[in-house]
Amino acid sequence: MSSSTFVLISGGWHPSACWERVIPLLEAQGHYVIAPELLGVGTDQTSLSQIKLKTWVDQIVDLIQVQSKPVVLVGHSRAGILLSEAAQRIPDKIQLLVYLSAYLLTSGQTISDTTKNKKQTVATTIHLNGTISLKPDSIIPIFYNTTSAEWAQRALTLLSSAEPVVVYRTPVEITDDRFGRVPRAYIECLQDKAIPLDQQREMQKQLPCKYVLTLDTDHSPFFSAPSQLVTSLIDLANRQ
Repeated sequence: MSSSTFVLISGGWHPSACWERVIPLLEAQGHYVIAPELLGVGTDQTSLSQIKLKTWVDQIVDLIQVQSKPVVLVGHSRAGILLSEAAQRIPDKIQLLVYLSAYLLTSGQTISDTTKNKKQTVATTIHLNGTISLKPDSIIPIFYNTTSAEWAQRALTLLSSAEPVVVYRTPVEITDDRFGRVPRAYIECLQDKAIPLDQQREMQKQLPCKYVLTLDTDHSPFFSAPSQLVTSLIDLANRQ
């Protein structure tokens, strides 16, 4: 089994520490793992007023550019749009895109578009300062419905209080000749209440993936089923 470089990008409101159960398992199998803290998220003190979609994409692209070989780029939830934009920029530096119950959008779509005319499952509040936050009572039932109580409580201590709403309203810009030439995989989460299974599969119909795996988990398998998630990630890396 060859060693892979995994770059793990966390989803909305989640810092890089959300991968704390996953990273040691990947490293124990001989893989190199990078989980960057996105600017303005978690421990990073960058003002959210400075953050746009391009800000985070630039950060990820700069990180991948200095790696010695193409990476397996994994993104959860909101990070799906960051994966797509990064692949558009540096397709030859990415071995595989792995969308972990993530937004896989066609060119011109925004995350906000995907919630129009749909029942909103994640309760959020948009603030006058241009940020969006989660309503506290909705977090565990929506994100951690198959996660143990201990790890759900741990997750609550990690989440950022807000995200820049502009990221959710910025269209993805991708082309077949760049983004389209990077192999992509989708890991479905069957009990996901944040991005329900039917929505995950609707996105895959628009942009079919080379590989599709399923986990019988909530939206957050990095907390609820880290061993199964790691097995899936290594399986996908070895296929490619």
